[in-house]
Amino acid sequence: MAMIEAARNPGAAFSAWEAMNRTARLKRLKFRAWHRGVREADMLVGGFFDAHHAGWSEAELDAFEALLEEQDVDILAWAMGTAAVPERWRGEMMNRLQTHDYIKLP
Repeated sequence: MAMIEAARNPGAAFSAWEAMNRTARLKRLKFRAWHRGVREADMLVGGFFDAHHAGWSEAELDAFEALLEEQDVDILAWAMGTAAVPERWRGEMMNRLQTHDYIKLP
């Protein structure tokens, strides 16, 4: 269907390509968020991604992608408040990460 629309409207091809790229990017970010290497970090970062990614702008996706480059122990310490958050990570995303309830009890 997207191919037919792209043939009728060349501008639609770009929109379909952007959507596909965003979808692929979100899948990649989800995998990286849920496969951190430390189970607690998987739960925190992966759960945070699942709860918030749908409304993120491209800039917020960029910021989250950059956060994934940090060490698990650092992310956990910042989120739990046991270490000071570096200036580059202070902001709305870190505030939401710090208040995210990632432990679900039965």
